[in-house]
Amino acid sequence: MLAHVNGLVAEKGEGTLVIDCGGVGYQLTVSAATLAQAPAAGEIMKCFTYLSVREDAVELFGFATREEKRMFMKLTAVSGIGPKSALMVLSAMSVHDLSLAIVTGDAQALARAPGIGKKTAQRIILELKDKVDNAELTASGAPLPVNAARGSAADEAVEALMALGYQASEAARAVSAVSPLPEKSDEIIRLALKGMMK
Repeated sequence: MLAHVNGLVAEKGEGTLVIDCGGVGYQLTVSAATLAQAPAAGEIMKCFTYLSVREDAVELFGFATREEKRMFMKLTAVSGIGPKSALMVLSAMSVHDLSLAIVTGDAQALARAPGIGKKTAQRIILELKDKVDNAELTASGAPLPVNAARGSAADEAVEALMALGYQASEAARAVSAVSPLPEKSDEIIRLALKGMMK
């Protein structure tokens, strides 16, 4: 299986990249995020890849980061989510924003992705809530304000850390150690994780 391709960007299209590796052009189906990170034609780019083989099609998907590829693989493991649907989700929101939406149960944010209804969004949260890791939650990207549907931002941050596998006492200690306390829960989560990694 192809793990990655590293070569010259030959073409940039709508949702596709062609990477020239030693005279062979690999056409990759990519998210809007990967397309935005791709350099100009003629410059070198490394793309992590996933080869999808079905009865009716063989397609190569490309990702600018390992985190995006890992999230793509998790999304395609959810019942009813195929490669194209997973790519639409990753085109609608960054890995960071998607991870926050999953761990905080924000189905409304997920449902904004094209082709993802409320029921599908809830299924993604249900199946992936315990599978989001720290690298995805702290992946670079502009923080997404989390809808505080219940409790304070600090309470929501504690719940998110517990969803990542931390004990309630450990999560509470990490959040209480954040000072001054930001207003947004995603920023509290980021700082709490940073504190726990020291």
